[in-house]
Amino acid sequence: MPRDPRRERFEEFFGAHREAVLGYLLRRTAERQDAADLLADTFLVAWRRLDDVPPGEQTRPWLYGVARRALANHRRGEGRRHALANRLRHELHEPPGPHLADVTPAAIAFQRLPEQDRELLSLVAWEELDTTQIATALGITRNAVRIRLHRARKRFARLLTAPPLTNLREEASHE
Repeated sequence: MPRDPRRERFEEFFGAHREAVLGYLLRRTAERQDAADLLADTFLVAWRRLDDVPPGEQTRPWLYGVARRALANHRRGEGRRHALANRLRHELHEPPGPHLADVTPAAIAFQRLPEQDRELLSLVAWEELDTTQIATALGITRNAVRIRLHRARKRFARLLTAPPLTNLREEASHE
């Protein structure tokens, strides 16, 4: 029976990038099941848009971009389902628990960054992408990545050296 070249191509990049995309999703979801579902959604989109999947080194960043959008859709859905719980959680704001005593200053500073800064720094540190690959994943220009990355690093450094109890929300906001 003749092999389908489209299926072979899909199986090839699925095998090559499944673990990396799963890792990307696991680091951004609270539940392993959600990451598995999002992985399936990501590769379903890749199968449907197989002709749009770039070859070579651009495949993985392209898949990260698809996974990022699937994650955003998932989060919006979760947000709609849990709107009341989220509102109550913010209204009842509990003080930090004792478990935060074990967290490093870098982890605290990282969590205080805006979501966009955390995503950029994560793509560099965890996913080991360069600016061209990040531009592909985020759907922005390389120059925009360089500028945003520079600003995110500056904000992170500022938060690392700031006294722990100060409110740096204004400093950490996007320009």
